[in-house]
Amino acid sequence: MMAARETPILRGELRHDEPLARYTSWKVGGPARQFYRPADAEDLAVFLQQLSADEPLLWLGLGSNLLVRDGGFPGTVIALQGRLAEIEVAGEEIHCGAGASCAKVARSAARAGLTGAAFLAGIPGTMGGALAMNAGAFGGETWAHVVEVQTIDRRGRIRRRLPQDFQVAYRQVQGPPGEWFLSARLQLRRGDVEAEQARIRALLERRAATQPTGLPSGGSTFRNPPGDHAARLIEAAGLKGYRIGGAEVSPKHANFIINTGNATAADIEALISHVQAEVERRFGVRLAPEVHKVGVAQ
Repeated sequence: MMAARETPILRGELRHDEPLARYTSWKVGGPARQFYRPADAEDLAVFLQQLSADEPLLWLGLGSNLLVRDGGFPGTVIALQGRLAEIEVAGEEIHCGAGASCAKVARSAARAGLTGAAFLAGIPGTMGGALAMNAGAFGGETWAHVVEVQTIDRRGRIRRRLPQDFQVAYRQVQGPPGEWFLSARLQLRRGDVEAEQARIRALLERRAATQPTGLPSGGSTFRNPPGDHAARLIEAAGLKGYRIGGAEVSPKHANFIINTGNATAADIEALISHVQAEVERRFGVRLAPEVHKVGVAQ
């Protein structure tokens, strides 16, 4: 008689009804029905294999560019902050896990004498999110440097993929369905360490001077329309400082919506809709959100 197969033991951290406001940069969002922090890629594969095929999944890094509604997420959140965060330099390439912060990748590359990744210092998220949306800042874009990525599907199968497996555009990436990023190899180039570190400092100073970096926000709210800037249109519509509940269009940078202290996700979503409607009414341009909205309303 054959012995029953034992279910592999999970080594990560599993929680239930975990408030997601703790993990989003807007500091809003209801609870996740299930919340898992994997120990590593192998542990993540085991966890995914144990989920039902129709379980809703949400992958969470630093929680920027993400609006979780007040009713929470009725599925499983895979939280990568502080996990899958390896960064290794080999020659003119840098290998980084999906949970590595973009800013840390920029600094690590600069210390290793590699140039081309300084723009990542201006992205307030992880590499997983940067890969998923082709994040960019100050003229640089993530996928301009990608040599290879590693993905995982909901059955826990890990694959290596090349850039030609993906359709990449401005703040958009389409790849094989049902796969998520685990890591990437980026191609950089040798250069002046001090100059690259000075470039990072200058980018961070520019970001602090022009964006509300000290306040809860989701990052840039809207994509720039072709040939224009979302912030210019929003400001021209007279919406800087406009509020709904505790959500406000930043007086410092019009393409940022900030939580003034007591905002709900509903306030933020209503303000996003209002800005879209006003800009379209005034200028005939429908702004496309850069923010990913998930979950259910309360």
